[in-house]
Amino acid sequence: MPSPAPAAGRTAKRPHKAQQAFQRGLVALAQWVEREGTDRPVPRAHGEEIAVDGEAETVVVKLGVWVSDAKSRRDKLTADRLASLVKLGVDWA
Repeated sequence: MPSPAPAAGRTAKRPHKAQQAFQRGLVALAQWVEREGTDRPVPRAHGEEIAVDGEAETVVVKLGVWVSDAKSRRDKLTADRLASLVKLGVDWA
């Protein structure tokens, strides 16, 4: 039987990873909006390449999936996250 300490440690890391993933999605969406505007929806299969602080190589964010997931979970997003989406012109936020 595994000890409860490792499980607790993994659980403690999840919010950080989730926050990091959301921030990467926001950066990718900001790039999309700057380039394409808010009138054109992000295609579901679109991946947006972003530069991440502290990493030498760029990262590809599956932006279409990220937007779809955020939209389907919008009732669970914090007020800060919704405000961030509104600032980028997301109409459903």
